[in-house]
Amino acid sequence: MSDINLQDWVGRKEEIQDCVYPTPARALALTLNDRDFAGREGDSLPELWHWLYFLPLVARAEIGPDGHPKRGGFLPPVALERRMWASGQLTFHQNLRIGEVVTKTSEILKVAEKEGKAGGMVFVTVRHTIGSARGIAIEEQQDIVYLPMPKQFVPAAPNPVPEDLEWREAYPVDPVLLFRFSALTFNAHRIHYDINYASEVEKYPGLVVHGPLQAVLLLESAKRNNPKRRPASYRFRALRPLFDFDRVSVCGRPNSDGGHELYTANTANDIGMQATLSWR
Repeated sequence: MSDINLQDWVGRKEEIQDCVYPTPARALALTLNDRDFAGREGDSLPELWHWLYFLPLVARAEIGPDGHPKRGGFLPPVALERRMWASGQLTFHQNLRIGEVVTKTSEILKVAEKEGKAGGMVFVTVRHTIGSARGIAIEEQQDIVYLPMPKQFVPAAPNPVPEDLEWREAYPVDPVLLFRFSALTFNAHRIHYDINYASEVEKYPGLVVHGPLQAVLLLESAKRNNPKRRPASYRFRALRPLFDFDRVSVCGRPNSDGGHELYTANTANDIGMQATLSWR
């Protein structure tokens, strides 16, 4: 694929239509131990839960060895072996509603090829606009990074969670939680459920906690601790992987803009994901 110009994918667009069926939302609520979510038709879909819809529907024959869809199609055919959701930015204009027909329009904004400590990297930035007949509900920017396969796992340098927290909640993770979230998001990346693949091929010391799952856990925690406020915008960035054996915590503290800084932490209290939330 050396003769492929990845820049040719910039500007490509894709539109997908779906329906906000109640069952996936109810299943995620129970996966998160929320027994109170009814998910009735017309109810608001919680922020970020649109990730349960617009799923990557590809045949088993079109799946690559890592569990992701084979390269090409809407996303550029980057030759590097590892793919991760590095960061995201979202603006919430209104909530989607259970039962309504929704549309997601996606456009590739940028493809950036860079050099890092481990070799070449490719960043792909995609803009998603999600809405219904009632108008735009969510504007989202997704940053995907492609990396070479490592020879061994090298932990990131220590980066502890700040001490001046407003709240800190323990959130146990285990292979069952990771499997259920993979199933709900139709994410077959094997690092989340196949310990042999995760350790022997991608060199992780355990099963990897999904970045989107961490983003959901942080936002849900912030909403629990601020029950009278509604999210307006949200930014998150993965800093280090968390694993199924970690004693995971979700933490928050206020910032100077009236919002909150949010963190997931591993057993050693190092930051896994950092997020910034602004309120309406």
